[in-house]
Amino acid sequence: MNTHQKAYAALTATSIIWGSTWVASKIAVQYVPGLQVSFMRQFIAGVIYIIFFTLKGEPLPTWKQLKSLLFISFFLLIIANGLATWSIRYISSGLGALIGALYPLSVVIIEMVAFKTKNNALTFTGLILGFAGIGVVFYNSAFHHPANGYIFGVVLGLVATLAWSIGTILVSRNKININPYYGMGWQMLLSSPFIFILSRITGQHIPFADIPVQTWLSIAYLVSIGSCIAFVCFIYSMKHLPAAISSLYAYFNPIVAMLIGAVLLHEKLTVNILIGTVITIAGVFLVNHSMKERPTTEAIESEM
Repeated sequence: MNTHQKAYAALTATSIIWGSTWVASKIAVQYVPGLQVSFMRQFIAGVIYIIFFTLKGEPLPTWKQLKSLLFISFFLLIIANGLATWSIRYISSGLGALIGALYPLSVVIIEMVAFKTKNNALTFTGLILGFAGIGVVFYNSAFHHPANGYIFGVVLGLVATLAWSIGTILVSRNKININPYYGMGWQMLLSSPFIFILSRITGQHIPFADIPVQTWLSIAYLVSIGSCIAFVCFIYSMKHLPAAISSLYAYFNPIVAMLIGAVLLHEKLTVNILIGTVITIAGVFLVNHSMKERPTTEAIESEM
């Protein structure tokens, strides 16, 4: 297998793994509150990242860098990842992934309001399609879940996506002179105590002795496969494929999550949901394409 083929294999692995992490999170939160799952995942993964890059010779961050990393992690991990993990207690893993994929749309809206950026017809078309697709998925499912917190889960997911978008803008406009993956490790570690405190305040916590093996196995998968191996594959594909190709994983993640969720967790998957998903992804694609033509903002695509 040559380098080109390996790069496509890495892209395929990234798409499947990051799609499957939503299902793994869904399994974990069936037994343990979502915020506690998020805390455990971020803490363990953060320690692993920091140890790995420290052994490779990365210097400790300065106090200024740590403050910047903590500020960004407030949006990307404490709010975005914490609430996204909490949300899939009430909604399907596929819908959680689809809502997460909306963040380029909210980035555009925030920048239009806060920074008065100008957008073309392609951007507005993408915005309309993206939210229309979500509307189709939501309408198809909302009235089948009247009493199990479905709407609350959707709201949590939307707030998480908004927070991820804000964090994305902060990263793109305030560069921190540090290895981004080493910096992510520090963000995970710095954010984990705050997620832990939030989990206690909101009652999203159970004794560690009561955590079942299913949750530990899910977290082990999220950390080792989702946060480590998938990042290696992602970096490899970014290095050896054009950016337009290597970013395609973001459009496959929701589809992978829906298919795996339907098979493993028997989550509802109808024609209307699939149609809404395709419309949403088409909208996200158009918005992303229009953003890449603008010099002021770099679309950052990652795993929530």
